[in-house]
Amino acid sequence: MLKRNPFGQVLIIKKWLIRYMGFMTHRRYRGFNELKIVGSSIIRDLPDTNVLFVSNHQTYFADVVAMFHVFNASLSGRTDSIKNVGYLWNPKLNIYFVAAKETMKAGLLPRIFAYAGSVSIERTWREKGQEINRKVKMSDISNIGIALNDGWVITFPQGTTKPFRPIRKGTAHIIKKYKPIVVPIVIDGFRRSFDKKGIRLKKKGILQSMEIKAPLEIDYEKESSESIIEKIEYAIEQHPSFLKVLSKEQIEEQEKLNARREW
Repeated sequence: MLKRNPFGQVLIIKKWLIRYMGFMTHRRYRGFNELKIVGSSIIRDLPDTNVLFVSNHQTYFADVVAMFHVFNASLSGRTDSIKNVGYLWNPKLNIYFVAAKETMKAGLLPRIFAYAGSVSIERTWREKGQEINRKVKMSDISNIGIALNDGWVITFPQGTTKPFRPIRKGTAHIIKKYKPIVVPIVIDGFRRSFDKKGIRLKKKGILQSMEIKAPLEIDYEKESSESIIEKIEYAIEQHPSFLKVLSKEQIEEQEKLNARREW
């Protein structure tokens, strides 16, 4: 009953937190809004440990909560669907997500989220809204390694909800050091659905999307950090070249389409 994970969290408490939060948030992705899922069958083919998910980022919490839903639904046999929230009765308890320690201590709800699976780290580039330049804490890297050794880790390697920001070099360092299977995820629609924190529902009737892609092919020994970073940028569709794909007319048309959806 009091079995704990490597971070000291009691698993039965974590299980009930995931069940409760999953039940309370389900309609945000299947009800008030819809979540279009592509590629969730990839989840079922992954090993139980040492998997690193890399994704673009649009809100603090709504993105990762959606991933908890999709991962557990897929492991329960559903393909590209989160229909019937019963898949959360026996959730995967060794799913973790990397988050800023500052964010996870900002109130009761973030602290509850943290217990459900956060690996909290100190930002090296920003704190309390101010730009900083701080050395990476090796204990933070080690904690991510502990989480990978125990299960799956979700990370947002840009470290911000703003699009097309550079990938943090620490992500490549973690990949080369721990050699995880790296699975890219591309999300969209969450910025229009939720506020920045991903707690308050901002718009209803928004089509959210999540595409889970095949694991990246990486030569952990020979490949440079720069090459790994570039692969991630392309895989999660955040490479600067994606900004050049759409013409001005196409961008305006997409904005009109988004506006109509929100209306």
